[in-house]
Amino acid sequence: MKNIILGIDIGGTKCAVILGKKGKDDSMELIDKHAFPTETPKGYQHTLERIFTAINELLAKAGFTPENLSSIGISCGGPLDSRKGIIMSPPNLPGWDNIPITGLFEKRLGVKTYIQNDANACALAEWKYGAGKGIKNMLFLTFGTGMGCGLILDGKLYVGANDMAGEVGRIRLAQNGPVGYGKAGSFEGFCSGGGIAQLTQTKVLEKIQMGEKNSFCRNTGQLTSLSAKTVAEAALAGDAVAIEIYSLCGMYLGKALSIVIDILNPELIILGSIYGRAQKLIEPSMQEIIEKETLIHTRKVCKIVPAGLGEQIGDYAALSVGAYNLDSERI
Repeated sequence: MKNIILGIDIGGTKCAVILGKKGKDDSMELIDKHAFPTETPKGYQHTLERIFTAINELLAKAGFTPENLSSIGISCGGPLDSRKGIIMSPPNLPGWDNIPITGLFEKRLGVKTYIQNDANACALAEWKYGAGKGIKNMLFLTFGTGMGCGLILDGKLYVGANDMAGEVGRIRLAQNGPVGYGKAGSFEGFCSGGGIAQLTQTKVLEKIQMGEKNSFCRNTGQLTSLSAKTVAEAALAGDAVAIEIYSLCGMYLGKALSIVIDILNPELIILGSIYGRAQKLIEPSMQEIIEKETLIHTRKVCKIVPAGLGEQIGDYAALSVGAYNLDSERI
């Protein structure tokens, strides 16, 4: 049985082609990888040709041909239609409008190809190879540039009626607040890289106008350059304003997680990106809210942990899409 999987990670900034080998014990070995800028202004055709060139180079280097591949998995930001294999105008990929991506790969390489949005793909990766191994009911939340969610329910990936399940970033947590996913005061507004930057600008402007100082922004001219990373570094160094901002982020994270914990009753929630880097800043206020808001029986069975795959999660995510769908077809 062939066990070589090809993964394609398509992002607004960069793309990566990953070659992996699936073990008999359901493990995944990363063989090789080629990453390059997406260059979205040049159009999707340009990016696809870069991807196909990278595929040919990786296969040749490893001594393989397309005939050696079991499947191809694609991880890409949504919206998309995983059943039809179509990318449908993701905001981070301008010009990628109704691209029949899986069909293009199958026609070019003759290999069965599957696609999932990046949150679902990361959920599969953490479930199979990361912090969620052996878990039947879990959620993965991206907590990066945006706030997406992948759902593993009863031992299967759940995508909903038209691939829109898990859009937790749209949950309104306050009438006013940072804008995320097109909604002020949303979960994504309070808990994402862009949202934390917006929250910081508001809080720091308030402090400056009241004559209060901080270590990371000394005047209003610096407001637009603030980022979640800048504030986290200041908070970890002991800056009181930065600590307050991350505590507020944790409070709203707790509010949103309380909702999904009571509705879905998961065993595990895995938080990506920002949570892994700033857990000690976020966790105390998050847990305080969860203790107050959730049912005791749902709370007691649910653990909340950072992603186990770290910076390699994107590589495993793309490979996981190919491996998971291949296994599903064999059942």
